[in-house]
Amino acid sequence: MRRIVITGIGVLTPLGNDIETTWDSLTGKIPGIGYITKFDPSGLPCRIAGELKGFKPEKYLPGKDILRLDPFVHYAAAAYLMACEDAGMVSGGIWEYAPAGIVIGSSRGGITSMEKALERHLLKGKPFSAYLMSSSTINMASSYVSMRSGIKGPALGISTACASGANAIGEAYRMIRHNEIDIAIAGGSEAPLCRMAVGGYGSSGSLSKRNDEPAKASRPFDRDRDGFVIAEGAGILVLEEINHALKRGAGIYAELAGYGTSSDAFHQTKPDSAGEAIAIKKALNDANVNADEVEYINAHATSTPLGDAAEAKAIRKVFGRRTNDVYISACKSMSGHMLGAAGGVEAAITAISIKKGIITPTINLENPDPGCDLNYVVSAINRNINIAISNSFGFGGVNAVLVFRKFKL
Repeated sequence: MRRIVITGIGVLTPLGNDIETTWDSLTGKIPGIGYITKFDPSGLPCRIAGELKGFKPEKYLPGKDILRLDPFVHYAAAAYLMACEDAGMVSGGIWEYAPAGIVIGSSRGGITSMEKALERHLLKGKPFSAYLMSSSTINMASSYVSMRSGIKGPALGISTACASGANAIGEAYRMIRHNEIDIAIAGGSEAPLCRMAVGGYGSSGSLSKRNDEPAKASRPFDRDRDGFVIAEGAGILVLEEINHALKRGAGIYAELAGYGTSSDAFHQTKPDSAGEAIAIKKALNDANVNADEVEYINAHATSTPLGDAAEAKAIRKVFGRRTNDVYISACKSMSGHMLGAAGGVEAAITAISIKKGIITPTINLENPDPGCDLNYVVSAINRNINIAISNSFGFGGVNAVLVFRKFKL
């Protein structure tokens, strides 16, 4: 079976507009959550979010494309270009010599553009843009990257709620593994900071109402957690078949060794630990890894009462007696929850953790929930990591788990 490695990373997060700044913020325990400025959140139960700061789409896209495309496509394009530069694929010529594909996930797609178009139409009588439907569809992130890169292989948009980015990476991994392509651009992108999304998630009871303390609102596994903090961003990886990467002398972060996905078959919004455990076990089996070999888990850990409890229970189901030996950290404590982009960003962070031998911390864990009794990392620590996993779980009970291994020939 073919081996797949990660050779490029590009991210945009509330912690920074590149992977270096994002990593430094995570290891330095600097949260990216604050008051919403992108629209007036007055009257909503939640008025905080993880916003990108100082992102300039004109650095990455032509002006006409900025006007015609939803921000989630802007973010995906920027992260794609950063990932390709990181992988040493700045010139498009690489795609002429190897089969390549694109898989980018998003939960809400162009919801921001749709809300603005509807407001203009209903309140001001403005006609709908001819580009509204094409620019807001979830596959436009992958389609636009295809147009920019010239890649004529598979270009897929995946939407599995908050598991979208991880599922996208997993499906790209499968295509490389089964010899359909040699290179993939894969990850997730999300731009959900509009009144409809924030109001909708707030009405479902999913969002934190800790409006007076934005930096402390996202508190995975803490006894006083009260919901997630919505955020925007993108995380894109370059995946390559190992011999293709070695032949061109690419730098390698880690090996992507396994992927598992499952459905809870249970409830629209309530997670089920049994389904999550199935996905973890499937990913480990796919990687030919025993549960005893896993040293670190980058948890989904959204900071919702039900979600964190279900994940902790799933971890205990899989790892049993040695659960307390497995390090757990939660990026969302600082980044907020980037929905479909979260899996892409957290996959990137997990790969870098393996490469650098550093586990990023979880902040705001002031009173650990006894029902979520795990081995949490609360300050960045140096550890040699051979095997790690990243969990992503979404509304509808969709679960996606990725297994990473330290790269060795």
